[in-house]
Amino acid sequence: MNASDARVDRYWERLHVWGPYGLLGTSVVLAVVSAGIMDGPVDWYLVGALVAAAIVLQLWWHGTRYRRVKRGRSPSRAGTAYYAVRWAIAFALTWINPFFAFYAATGYMDADELIPGLWRRLGLFASAVTVAGAQAGGLMPDSTAQWLGFAALLAANFGLQSVVAHITEQEEQRSRERTSTIEALQQALDENAALHAQLLVQAREAGVADERRRLAAEIHDTLAQGLTGIIAQLQVVVNTPDEDQARAHVHRAMDLARHSLGEARRSVHNLAPVALDDAGLPEALKQTVADWGERTGVRAEFTVTGTAEQLHDEVSATLLRIAQEALSNAARHAHATRLGVTLSFLTDEVILDIRDDGRGFDPLALPARTRTGGFGLDGMRARAERIAGSLTVESEPGHGTALSARVPLVRHDQ
Repeated sequence: MNASDARVDRYWERLHVWGPYGLLGTSVVLAVVSAGIMDGPVDWYLVGALVAAAIVLQLWWHGTRYRRVKRGRSPSRAGTAYYAVRWAIAFALTWINPFFAFYAATGYMDADELIPGLWRRLGLFASAVTVAGAQAGGLMPDSTAQWLGFAALLAANFGLQSVVAHITEQEEQRSRERTSTIEALQQALDENAALHAQLLVQAREAGVADERRRLAAEIHDTLAQGLTGIIAQLQVVVNTPDEDQARAHVHRAMDLARHSLGEARRSVHNLAPVALDDAGLPEALKQTVADWGERTGVRAEFTVTGTAEQLHDEVSATLLRIAQEALSNAARHAHATRLGVTLSFLTDEVILDIRDDGRGFDPLALPARTRTGGFGLDGMRARAERIAGSLTVESEPGHGTALSARVPLVRHDQ
């Protein structure tokens, strides 16, 4: 329930609490003004007793209704009994003085809340009898014309109230359906949020396993081979009596050791996106593109569109890794003169576009991925798909390449 609904509910609550008192008071005032139509002290005593009974009934009901289900505003036996007794008092008062029909009209206000099911139509009909009788000149009608007028007024009153009751019931049904739909939608949103969280956890675990496999492959292909070469060179040194030849092999072993050390540092550096340690994704991509442009001599530009938001670490790391891999591929294969990187923040997703004017390639003619071939397009696509994203490649020989990675916009606090 929003603030507007709560305000309307308070208005209805006040109307149900004070409405009967107000209508009864109005009827009493009009009865005093029209005292001439009453038959002496006996009628006044009866009116006084009935008004007192009506007040006691209202006090009892308002004193007990708050302890009932939905504050007494849902059909119940007690509510039906209260409605019936109130109608009887109103009928008797109206019989004595027709102006008490104002109080009898209270039955139009709350029949839907006090009487269950189809019985509420009977309640409305009973109230309509009292009101129509007063409108026809008082109860009971004493002539044929008055009876005909009473019948016409009863039909009009009951028909009008039945239409209002039907519209009210239809509106309540729609309100219940809207509430049910909102609850179902909220449940779906909660489930979606849980799936997002689960997906990110799985992506993180998959990323860790992937990085372990990549590191193992790089150790095998670089450090292990480097150490093998160093051992081979040192074995030659041990077995050769020629000092110049031995010195040459020692220098080669030292070069291999330096190269292996560099490879080891590079592998460790690539384990985590250091660029994200002190900056968000836009700043990290901007610096990465600028460094790439200085290193390769290619004119490179970075652009952000939409409202930048702080993304979840896994999303930021994935997009940064894809950008780094794409830039690495462009440096090695594209021979481009210009390159552009665009990061677009949409309502529910983030898009990373990387375009160059290099020599391009035929995407359908790419060789199958090998264990030593790095991540390449397959690796970038796998990274995007791990967080429910996608990667598309558009390229043609001689017309450059365009990569587009689309991933869900998952904010940092989710």
